Amino acid sequence: MTAYYNGFPQSDKDEKITMVNVDELEEKVKEVMPEPAYYYIASGSENEWTWRNNTAAFNHFQIVPRSLTDMDNPSTATEFMGMKLKTPIMIAPIACHGIAHKDAEIATAQGAKAAGALFSSSTYANKSVEEIAAATGDAPRFFQLYLSKDWEFNQMVFDAVKAAGYKGIFLTVDALVSGYREANLRTNFTFPVPLDFFTRYLGGKGEGQSVAQMYASSAQKIGPADVARIKEMSGLPVFIKGVMNADDAYLALGAGADGIVVSNHGGREIDGAPATIDMLPEIARAVNKRVPIVFDSGVRRGSHVFKALALGADLVGIGRPYLYGLALGGASGVQSVIEQINSELEIDMQLTGCKTIEDVKHADVRNLSYGLDNLPSSTSPKVRKPYPVTTENQMKVEAETDATSGASSH
Repeated sequence: MTAYYNGFPQSDKDEKITMVNVDELEEKVKEVMPEPAYYYIASGSENEWTWRNNTAAFNHFQIVPRSLTDMDNPSTATEFMGMKLKTPIMIAPIACHGIAHKDAEIATAQGAKAAGALFSSSTYANKSVEEIAAATGDAPRFFQLYLSKDWEFNQMVFDAVKAAGYKGIFLTVDALVSGYREANLRTNFTFPVPLDFFTRYLGGKGEGQSVAQMYASSAQKIGPADVARIKEMSGLPVFIKGVMNADDAYLALGAGADGIVVSNHGGREIDGAPATIDMLPEIARAVNKRVPIVFDSGVRRGSHVFKALALGADLVGIGRPYLYGLALGGASGVQSVIEQINSELEIDMQLTGCKTIEDVKHADVRNLSYGLDNLPSSTSPKVRKPYPVTTENQMKVEAETDATSGASSH
């Protein structure tokens, strides 16, 4: 079934998803999502080099297997900012989940809770922080902030977020204007579903506006003094989201940041920027464990999560895949995506003798010179050709036989 908001089709599914890997969902979701909404999620900026390289660059790093470790049953449980989690995989913030499902961020948060993962909500969410909290109780959650030019609006957001039990803020500093997103221009994408904070404060629904128009209402300059002001006004820990080099990590720490988010906005801002995984080691050395590090952009595999943790991250965010899961299965679909990647992580932990996530953080991951490729497996629907049907290669269906006598039932 499909629900509609002013003619915009929204999935109303709630079911577990069967998959071999999360990349398969990218094509399948086209069956339930309009083209402009799909490309809002799936695309990057300009020629999309950074968007592609975010995933491909994980191949710059290799996991060294270990043997004779006398270990089994690895645990992906971890703790972050005092919150106990079943997995180091978290829901990275993305705007407007209503383009994927009628229950929007409520369903995403429910799926994260079921998987034991940290959920984060965007300033540009469709559902209110109060609705999300009511649906998920004391499940762990963070809030991603697009700082507004209007500090009264900011204070309203801080008050609501804190009252709703959010444990911290991801302050986005790498999207002061929208990247040049050609797919959004080609499909004339505008936000089709109301955005809660704009509705409650400005009277405007954020409906029918482009991404660039929405960003125009946000602050176009953010400095160290803003970090201190946000911490004071919100009374919450503040992580700086969008750090891509050591110098900015030092600036963030000097401004009083409680954590760092290594991110290039999923390749949706500056095209030609480095992949996040390539910059993570430099930033981790600069931070030197003084504050937690969250990592996102390009994560599609359990091995990607493993590598990011081993190179300095404490939590690893996924983005596009969970929105595909949301569209295809609602809360249960989000849970399925997290659990798929987590199960791949468990395999890597077993094969490297890592019993705990803390062990993964000390695993042997090396940067060795190999040709860069990010090709799918030979059985991926993206490349697999129809299997030839010949008289010689077909299975024969034997006539049914009586289980007792062996006689044919015909």
